[in-house]
Amino acid sequence: MKEKLLKRFEEEVAALERELKMELPKEIQRARELGDLRENAEYQAAKERQTFVNARIAMIKRRMNEVALMNMERIPHGKAGFGSTVTLQEKDHERVYQLVMPEDADAEKGLISTSSPIGRAILNKEEGDHVVVATPAGTRRFEILKLVTIHDE
Repeated sequence: MKEKLLKRFEEEVAALERELKMELPKEIQRARELGDLRENAEYQAAKERQTFVNARIAMIKRRMNEVALMNMERIPHGKAGFGSTVTLQEKDHERVYQLVMPEDADAEKGLISTSSPIGRAILNKEEGDHVVVATPAGTRRFEILKLVTIHDE
């Protein structure tokens, strides 16, 4: 899991650096050729994108350092933690979630952050545990039907 995550981060950084060094300079040059930079929307958009890409690269590199230093043995065995896949029963339907880092979260794809309300409530729980979560939409109640930890995969 750790290696897959680092590889994905490396690929994203490579794509962003390619955009930063190859594509954005061309866009900025094209925009400069259009004239007055103070009223040039294309130039402003390219410069804003350049700032965003630089910030995203820095954030990903910080996260890569955090992941590289992550001690996978500190993630609990038999209890929900980073990388775990949990099957939850809520009323009459089941949901399957994987606990991921905040930037990977996508609830519609079943990826929830370990820092989200549901993610925090699930951490360190075991199969059969009941979980009560206060969410902006109201209180939700789950039972953990199945748990597969990062160590089980």
